[in-house]
Amino acid sequence: MLHFEWPWIFWILPLPWLAWRYLPAPPRQADAILEVPFLEDFDGCLIPAPGNRLSPKRWRWIMALLAWVLLITATARPVWLGEPIDLPASGRDLMLAVDLSGSMQTRDFVLRDQAVDRLTVARQVAAEFIRRRIGDRVGLILFGLNAYLQAPLTLDRETTAHLLEEAEIGLAGKETAIGEAVGLAVKKMRATPKNSRALILLTDGANTAGVVAPLKAAQLAAEAKIKIYAIGVGADEMSVRTLFGTQKVNPSTDLDEKTLTEMAELTHGRYFRAKETAKLEEIYRLLDELEPVSRELHTFRPTTALHFWLLIPALLLAGGVLADRMRSGPAA
Repeated sequence: MLHFEWPWIFWILPLPWLAWRYLPAPPRQADAILEVPFLEDFDGCLIPAPGNRLSPKRWRWIMALLAWVLLITATARPVWLGEPIDLPASGRDLMLAVDLSGSMQTRDFVLRDQAVDRLTVARQVAAEFIRRRIGDRVGLILFGLNAYLQAPLTLDRETTAHLLEEAEIGLAGKETAIGEAVGLAVKKMRATPKNSRALILLTDGANTAGVVAPLKAAQLAAEAKIKIYAIGVGADEMSVRTLFGTQKVNPSTDLDEKTLTEMAELTHGRYFRAKETAKLEEIYRLLDELEPVSRELHTFRPTTALHFWLLIPALLLAGGVLADRMRSGPAA
C-alpha cells in the first residue's frame, strides 16, 4: 500500500500558480533597438509556424511544472508499506516429535468418513496446531529407528507445518526410538528460555530402538525445565478380516502408556490418549490452553522508500529547463 509520511506538503503544490496569478509581473525588456522596416516585404520569405507544434517556451513550462509536481511528491516522502507482521513481545519454544515408525500406517482412524492411517491424521491435526501458534518458535523432530531434526525452532510456522505434511512412514526407520527423540529435543532446546519451552511427543508404540532410555531422557528434560506433553495415538478396537472371518482386535497393544505417563509427570507435563480423530483435535486444542499463545503482539510493517525514484527525474527535468533557458538567452 502506498503511504505518504508528510501528506501536508501537497498544500503548497499550487504555489507557482498563486505566484503567477497574484504577484506583479516583472518589467518587460526594452524594445529591440534594431527594427526592420517594411517587414511586410518579407512575408513571402517567412517560414510559417506549425500549428500543432508546441513552442520551446511552452515546453519549458510543461517540464518545469512536471519537475515541481515530482519534487513536491518526493518531499511528501512516499513509502510502500508491506504486509503487517505480528511480532510477539515474548513467545514459547515448542518442539514437536512425531513417530514415523511402521506401526503408524495402521488404518484405525477415520477422516472425512474414510479409514486412514494414524500418520495422516496426526499430520493434519498437528499442522493446524502449528499454524495457530502465532508468535511461538516451533520445531519438528521426526523419529523412527533414529531421530532427526527436520526443522529447527523457528517463527516460520508455515514451513514447519509443510515439512510435517511431507513426512512419510518409514522415513526415519521402522522402529521407535522415543528416548533418542526426547534427547535430541533437549539438546536443541537447552539454549532457549527456561520458563517457556515444551516438547509435544506423539507416538503409537514403545521404545524399541536407540541407546537412550525414555525415562533417562525425560530426566534430562526435567533438569532443563522442558515440559513433555505425550500423546499416545491409536484406537483400542478395530475390525480385521482373517481366514476365520471378521474379528475385533486391539491395534494399540504395543503402546507403552505407563512410560509415557511417567515421562510427562517427571517434567510436570501431561499424558493424553487419542483413540480417534476428534479426540486428537481436542487434545491439541487443550494444549493451546495449557501453553497459551502470547497475546502481547507488536505489529510491524516493512517499508520501502520511494522518494528517490521521484527526486531524480525532478532534478533532471529542472536541470533541462535551466540549460534550455540559458541556451535560448534572456529574450526566449
